[in-house]
Amino acid sequence: MTYDAFELRGEPPADSAATLALLAGGELEMVGRLTDATNATFVCRVTSGASEMLAVYKPRRGERPLDDFPVGTLGNRERAAYLLSQASGWYIAPTTILRDGPLGPGMLQEWIDTDPDADVLEMVMTSDSRLRVVCLFDAIANNADRKGTHLLPVVSGHVYGVDHGITFNRDPKLRTVLWAWRGTQIAPDELAVLRRVRDELDGRLGAQLAELISARELRATVKRVEALLETCLFPEPDPYRPAVPWPPF
Repeated sequence: MTYDAFELRGEPPADSAATLALLAGGELEMVGRLTDATNATFVCRVTSGASEMLAVYKPRRGERPLDDFPVGTLGNRERAAYLLSQASGWYIAPTTILRDGPLGPGMLQEWIDTDPDADVLEMVMTSDSRLRVVCLFDAIANNADRKGTHLLPVVSGHVYGVDHGITFNRDPKLRTVLWAWRGTQIAPDELAVLRRVRDELDGRLGAQLAELISARELRATVKRVEALLETCLFPEPDPYRPAVPWPPF
């Protein structure tokens, strides 16, 4: 993404608990705006004592109204995607919380510094195996906007995914650039994760999501996981809907 800003400094803490605490309790200073984002999206410096990190802030009042998603719910969906990411153990979504900011309530998410040598287009075109779990994560979350630019590889080799505001719709909405595995077998270790997520949807994860999305959307999420477990196959594109977001990158 491009931004107009002061110089961006700092890295998010490696410790997840420390990251959550700093995001939740730190002082927010807006230092820039992501100019190519659809919704109002800002870069903030978060500080508490000697601790400092960068974060992405999306105020609720800056959300663009959509016909197929309730107004003011996109931040909730970002938080829901993070909780799913944590429950799966795939850790795709960066640490994400809901809190008040300079422009009111919204979503706050840790800033991810990407690997400058990584080529996301090449990763997608060559079916990089690291993207398999992102594909499954999107199928569960019903991600309607998995663009290539929403994939953030880092120097460790891990790949994060961001911009999960239009997820968890009750109707099928999956649009993604990750169709390389369509119709192929889900691996045993991936199925084990899906089974764990299904169990969690009857437990803690389900209770957490119930505070963020509607009951119908939660039931639809359960059904998507069950369908993946029943078929043991990666999803296929729906021939009656656009399968790829525009622009794809």
